[in-house]
Amino acid sequence: MEKFPPVDRIFHPSDFSEASEIAFAHALKFSLAEKSKLFIMHVAGDEEVPWSDFPGVRETLHRWGLLPEKSRKADIRDLGINVSKVIGKKRNPLHSALDFLETHHADLIVLATHQHEGKTRWPHGSIAEPIARASHEMTLFVPHHVKGFVSAQDGSVSLRNILVPIDMHPSPQRAVDGAVRVASELAVGEVEFTLLHVGDPTDAPAVRQMASDGWTWKKQSLEGDVVEGILQVAIDTSADLIVMTTTGHHGFLDALRGSITERVLRQAPCPLLAIPRGA
Repeated sequence: MEKFPPVDRIFHPSDFSEASEIAFAHALKFSLAEKSKLFIMHVAGDEEVPWSDFPGVRETLHRWGLLPEKSRKADIRDLGINVSKVIGKKRNPLHSALDFLETHHADLIVLATHQHEGKTRWPHGSIAEPIARASHEMTLFVPHHVKGFVSAQDGSVSLRNILVPIDMHPSPQRAVDGAVRVASELAVGEVEFTLLHVGDPTDAPAVRQMASDGWTWKKQSLEGDVVEGILQVAIDTSADLIVMTTTGHHGFLDALRGSITERVLRQAPCPLLAIPRGA
């Protein structure tokens, strides 16, 4: 497996919607697993936003059984993580998020899609794809209509089926290694990895696979529409996570620019982890 750099800093923009709460649970779980710093941002513009509107970190960790009921901020640091809540003052949430990322590097961005549906409405539309595209960082998208693989209620992880679409370009190895990294950090019990190639089976690239107790690897090829194929296999395998390597807009694995991947993301039945080539 390729050695990924440590995930020391995680960035999660929130609009306080239900979808953002689910994405927050994923960001917090990754932060705990990686022992990293977590930045939670809300863009308020001219509005006054009470700190109590932000996701309750200590309350969540108590609900997950990791902190006592009456805990202190220092107790969070004892878990190996550091959480900062940030209020962006620009009216455009995309600009605020990108300005923050210019001065505060993030190794992983965790985003809910369709964030304009929150109770504190962001009027500029979905910012998930533009943030990920401009930042060039590894990004976990949590679609607004799915519950994800981390329970917001108790922090448990359900990560048994991981789908990795593969093609010759870009090299799919980073996606495979990224899927292994996530499974190694978060999965409990058996995991099945499905390597999916859409097209001529003879064109399917070879990738390195990692063996571990309880892990199985399955290769699958099919012909037809790429997006429909990915989405159908995600449904057929009850995928908990799709992992894709991203590149320019001239390939079906471009997770940020092309209409193909936008359709995958917006119809995906589970979270999607986009790993930029060379990230």
